[in-house]
Amino acid sequence: MEMVLLTAVGVGGATLIGALIGFAFKNISHRFSDIVLAFAAGVMLAAAVDGLVLPSLEYGGKFAIVITVAGIFCGALFLNVLDKLVPHLHRMSGVEVESHPEKSEKLSKVLLFVMAIAIHNLPEGIAAGVGFGTGNTAEALTIAGGIALQNIPEGMVIIAPMLAAGMSKTRTLLIAAATGVVEVVGTLIGFFAVSISAAILPFALAFAGGTMLYVINDEMIPETHAHGGERGSTYALLVGFCLMLVMSFFLE
Repeated sequence: MEMVLLTAVGVGGATLIGALIGFAFKNISHRFSDIVLAFAAGVMLAAAVDGLVLPSLEYGGKFAIVITVAGIFCGALFLNVLDKLVPHLHRMSGVEVESHPEKSEKLSKVLLFVMAIAIHNLPEGIAAGVGFGTGNTAEALTIAGGIALQNIPEGMVIIAPMLAAGMSKTRTLLIAAATGVVEVVGTLIGFFAVSISAAILPFALAFAGGTMLYVINDEMIPETHAHGGERGSTYALLVGFCLMLVMSFFLE
C-alpha cells in the first residue's frame, strides 16, 4: 500500500514539476516540448501493451480475448464520451487563448482547458493504480513512470495560458497542483477497485490500456506532429517505446 501511495503522489506530482519548469523556462520551444511528449508517448505505448493489455489476456481465463478487446474499446469509448462533454485540449491551445481580446473570456477559456486536462488525468491515474492489481510491482511502476513522464510536458503547457490570462502565479501553481491531485485520486480508485474484486482485474487492465491507447493516439501523437517536428518526434517515440521494452525484458 505504501508503494501505491508513493506512486500516486509521484504520478500526480509530475504535473506540478512540469508546472515549475514552465515557470522557470517560459520560452521552451515547441520542438523540444514535442520531443519530450513523443518520448513519453512511446513509454506509455509500451507500458499500455506490455503492462496492461498482455496481462489482461493472461488473467482473462477462457474468455480472455473477448474480455480484453471489450475492455480496450470500453476504455477508449469512455474517453471519447469525455471528449464530447468537455472542450478538446487542442482546441484550447495557448495561442488561441492569448489572441482573445477580452480578459474575462480569456480566463474562462483557460479554466475550461485546465478542466479538460484534469478530467483526462482521472483515467490515467486509474491506469496507474490498476497496474498494481497484477502483483507485478515492476510492471506497475513502468506504467506509472510512463504516465508521469507524460504529465511533465502537460504541466509545462498549462502555465503560459493561465499567466497570459492575468492569473496570479500562486493561483496558477495551485490549479496546476489540483490537476495532479485528480491523478492521485484516480490511482487510488484503480488500486482499490481491483483489490476489492480480483474478478474485475482482466477487464480493468484492458479498460486502463484502452484509455492509455486513446490518449496516445488522440492527444499526444497529434500534438507532437503539430509544429513541424514530425521526424524528431517519431524517433523520440520509438526511443521511448524501445527503452520500455528493454527495461521490461531485463526486469522479468
